[in-house]
Amino acid sequence: MTGKVGIEQKQLEEFLGRLKSFQAVRDALQKFDFSKTSVTALLEIVLAGALANGASDIHFEAEEEHAKIRFRLDGILQDAFGNLPAHNYEGLVSRIKLLSGLKINIRGEPQDGRFTIDLQKKEIEVRVSIIPSEFGETIVMRILDPETIQIDLSGLGIREDDLAIVERELLKPNGLILNTGPTGSGKTTTLYAFLRRIVSSEIKIITIEDPIEYRIEGVEQTQVDPDVGYSFAGGLRAILRQDPDAILVGEIRDKETADIAMQASLTGHLVFSTLHTNDAIGAVPRLIDLGVKAATVGPALSLVIAQRLVRKLCRECRKAAAGETELGRKIENFIKKLPRRVRRDAYKKTAVYAAGGCVKCNGSGYKGRLGIFEFLVAGPELEAVILEEASEVALRRLAEKQEMVTMQEDGILKVLQGETSFDEVEKITGPISW
Repeated sequence: MTGKVGIEQKQLEEFLGRLKSFQAVRDALQKFDFSKTSVTALLEIVLAGALANGASDIHFEAEEEHAKIRFRLDGILQDAFGNLPAHNYEGLVSRIKLLSGLKINIRGEPQDGRFTIDLQKKEIEVRVSIIPSEFGETIVMRILDPETIQIDLSGLGIREDDLAIVERELLKPNGLILNTGPTGSGKTTTLYAFLRRIVSSEIKIITIEDPIEYRIEGVEQTQVDPDVGYSFAGGLRAILRQDPDAILVGEIRDKETADIAMQASLTGHLVFSTLHTNDAIGAVPRLIDLGVKAATVGPALSLVIAQRLVRKLCRECRKAAAGETELGRKIENFIKKLPRRVRRDAYKKTAVYAAGGCVKCNGSGYKGRLGIFEFLVAGPELEAVILEEASEVALRRLAEKQEMVTMQEDGILKVLQGETSFDEVEKITGPISW
C-alpha cells in the first residue's frame, strides 16, 4: 500500500484469499480479539473483505456506545460488523486518517483524502470522506477497482438493436451524447466504454472530470480544481484550445458549461457528458431550464441515453417463478408490441426466474449488476419538436414514433432472458405498465 502506515501487503493478500464470501468477512470480524490485535489488523480484514466481495463502498458509522461497519454490495448496504467498541473505533479513525494523509487532530469538520492499495497485478484507489456526527466521526471509503470499469461496449448489456444506434453515433465526427441518470447508475462506466471504443492514435481525446475515477489508456484526463479556477466551464474552454477531436465533460451543471458543450458539438467536436434527469426525454427540458437556447439544443444533440442498474439474479440459486396464466398473457402481448427493430426470436423461449438465496450471493438471491437503458435519437424531427414547444408530452410522442424501448421495457426483456427479476425491475423503475 502506498502510505501504508504499517499495513502489510502480504497479510492483506492472505486475507483476500480467505474472505471470499461476505459471511466469511462477518465471521472474521466477530472473532476479532481487540485485546490482542491492533486496529491495523482490523483494517486489513475490512479492506480485504471488501475487495474480495466486490464492495463499492465501506461505511464506518459512529453510534452512542459503539460503531458499525457496512459494505455496499451490488448497490445495497449490508451490515458487516455492528459492535465495534468506541475506544477501538477512535484508534481505527486515526489509522485511516494517517493512511489517507488527513489531520488526526481535526474532528469537527469534514476531511477528504485517499490512499492506494498496491496489489500484485493492479492498483486500487480508495477515496476517503470523513464528517463529524453526533457520536463521533463517520467515514465512507469509495473503492475504485479498475477491473470493475474495464467493460467494453459489448459488455454493457445494451441490446443489439440499441447498440447499433450507439455504434452509428460514435462513428460521427461531431455531436453531443448525453447520459442521464442519478448518482451510481453506471453513467461513468458507460461513457468510459464509449471513449475506449473511439480511442485511436489518429484522434485526441481529452476529459475534464470531478474527480478522475479511472485511468483510460490513450486519453488525456484532467480534473476540476476550484482552488485554481479550473471548473467544468473554465476547463472546457481551455480544452477547446488543445485541438481535441473528442471531449468528455464529467457533468453539465450550469448554463455556462452547457453552452460551451453545445458550441463544441456544433464546431466539429464529439462531446460526451452527463445530466441528472429521470429519463432520456427529461434531458431536453433540463437543458432549456439551464438557459440553453432551444435553437441550439436540437442541432447540437445527437443522442440521449438514460440508464439504471438492476441486480443480476444469482445463477447458483435463482428459481423458476411460479407460472401465472395472466402473467403469461401479459408477456405475450408485450412481445407482440415490441418495436420491429427488436429481435423477437431472442424471446421466443422465455424463462422467468425469481431470487433465491445461497452462500455465493450472501443470501440475497442476486450477484452483480447490469444496466437497463433507453435511447432518444436526435435529428430534424427532434429539432422541430424542441423549437415548437419542447414539452415532455411532445417529446414522449416523438419517442414513441421513434419506437423507443424504455428502461422499464428493457428491464422486462432482461427478465425474460433470466438475467434479473420482475421485483428488481419494479424496484428500480416503478410498477410495470403492461
